[in-house]
Amino acid sequence: MFFDSWISVFKIIMMALLIYPAVILLLRISGKRTLSKMNMFDLVITVAIGSTVATILLSSQVKWLDGIAALSSLIFLQYAVTWLEVRSKTFTSFVKGEPQLLMYQGEMVETAMKKERVKADEIRQAIRSQGVYSLGRVKAVVLETDGSFSVITKETDPGDSSLKDVDGMQAPKK
Repeated sequence: MFFDSWISVFKIIMMALLIYPAVILLLRISGKRTLSKMNMFDLVITVAIGSTVATILLSSQVKWLDGIAALSSLIFLQYAVTWLEVRSKTFTSFVKGEPQLLMYQGEMVETAMKKERVKADEIRQAIRSQGVYSLGRVKAVVLETDGSFSVITKETDPGDSSLKDVDGMQAPKK
């Protein structure tokens, strides 16, 4: 139950010594995006890579080359998806979704909050975490595609708005 043989322990150690550098190399090849703040697809790929590495290390039936092929396939798919995301708005909205306006000009956008399952106290917490004391200083709060909150404060310099691609910005509704 706790120990089968030294051979199985040695095999796990050897597989780890072989897989670890391969994972590092594959992640370096795939680019920084693989390790960036995660949207839904990035999270799924990260979990799948972790599960694949664990299976490679612990299963006596998975050979090293099979494991590398599985890891390479997952990382290639992640690369292909991000490549398509950069080139297609339709594909991006399918994989990533759109940022959602939750508060605008001091007013909570109730329909958006319900849709995104966000409570008012979570929005206030996001505002506090940005060091903003007064809700009157807040122009908008946006739920980003990676699940983080962006808090935009009122400014005196009206330039291009960072809110132009945010869902609900066209006509905020309560």
